[in-house]
Amino acid sequence: MRAAEEQRYTEYVSARLPALRRTAYLLCGDEHRADDVVQATITKLFVHWRRAAAADDLDRYVRAMLVRTFISEQRLGWAKRIRLVGGPEELPPTAAPAGPDVETRAVVHAALARVAPRARAVLVLRFLLDLPVLEVAELLGCSAGNVKSQTSLGLAALRRLLGESALANLGKE
Repeated sequence: MRAAEEQRYTEYVSARLPALRRTAYLLCGDEHRADDVVQATITKLFVHWRRAAAADDLDRYVRAMLVRTFISEQRLGWAKRIRLVGGPEELPPTAAPAGPDVETRAVVHAALARVAPRARAVLVLRFLLDLPVLEVAELLGCSAGNVKSQTSLGLAALRRLLGESALANLGKE
C-alpha cells in the first residue's frame, strides 16, 4: 500500500472508529468482544483497502464487513467460551451511562444478547441503526424477505425474553 493510500485508510478509520465500536457493541453486547470484532474488521479493511476505497459507499461497505465479521465470529463456538479475565464481579465497576432509563437499556441489551446472531444483527441494523430493509438485506447478502423473516423471529424472541408488556413500554419512554 502506498503512503497516500495508507494515510487515507488511517484518516478513515480514525474518523469512523467510534461509530464502528458503537455498532459492534450493539451487536455483541460486550465491550471487549466489540473491540475484537472492530479490530478484525479494520484489519480486513486494511488488507482490502483498494477494493473498499473504490466502493460507491465506503461506510456501507465497512458496515457490511463489520456485520459479517460478527456473524462469522458467532459461528466459532470457542470464541464465546474464551475468558481472559474473571467474571464481572472481578472487574472494576464502571460508571453507568447517562440516559433516561439505564435499567431498561441494560435489560434490553441482555435480552438482545440471547437472540440468535443473525436475528440480532437484523434487529440492530433495522431498529438501532435505523436502516431500511433493502439496505440490511444488501449488508447481510440476503433477500428482503429474509430480513423481514429474521426481524419477525428476533422480535418474537425478544417478546418471549422480555415479556409482551415490557416490550410494549419500550417505545413510550
